[in-house]
Amino acid sequence: MQELTSDFWINRYKENDTGWDIGYVSTPIKDYIDQLTNKNLRILIPGCGNAYEAEYLFNNGFKKVFVIDFSPIALANFKKRLPAIPDNQLICDDFFNHKEKYDLIIEQTFFCAISPNLRSKYAKHVSELLNKNGKLIGLLFNNPLNDDKPPFGGSKEEYLNYFSPYFNIKFMDAAYNSIPPRKNKELFINLSKK
Repeated sequence: MQELTSDFWINRYKENDTGWDIGYVSTPIKDYIDQLTNKNLRILIPGCGNAYEAEYLFNNGFKKVFVIDFSPIALANFKKRLPAIPDNQLICDDFFNHKEKYDLIIEQTFFCAISPNLRSKYAKHVSELLNKNGKLIGLLFNNPLNDDKPPFGGSKEEYLNYFSPYFNIKFMDAAYNSIPPRKNKELFINLSKK
């Protein structure tokens, strides 16, 4: 398996090899955001890519939205689309080095992009980044995908093993409102920190 370094992701953006990028906020996440009433939530989107979720949040009054990505190209693309977002909310770093605290973390194609041997570490690190009663929401692929390069798939049973030690599982089931190409291939998750 190719090492998933910063250079790997930078090259994917340089070559416009971004098949995971649907070009807008995904429907399940948009619908979740639309029911949020507290605009003061401190929100993180790890492995944000072009960060359509962050753009949607920011344009809908959520001003404490932070994004982190390995790729400065992804962050620059986002900043061009949303120049109003403060620079200190764009973090170019390895997610596992990050130490701030958040009320909500949104998962959109990052978990499936990291090496599967980092999944337990991801679950633990997300819980460490969340404030008391913090939530992790988002989408996980629910099918076996590539073994040698992202996106990496998985199953509900596998994911429960990673997240159950750190989270109360409020919801982890098939997303009813996935975009057509991902229909029946995604689990929507809503997990609260233990």
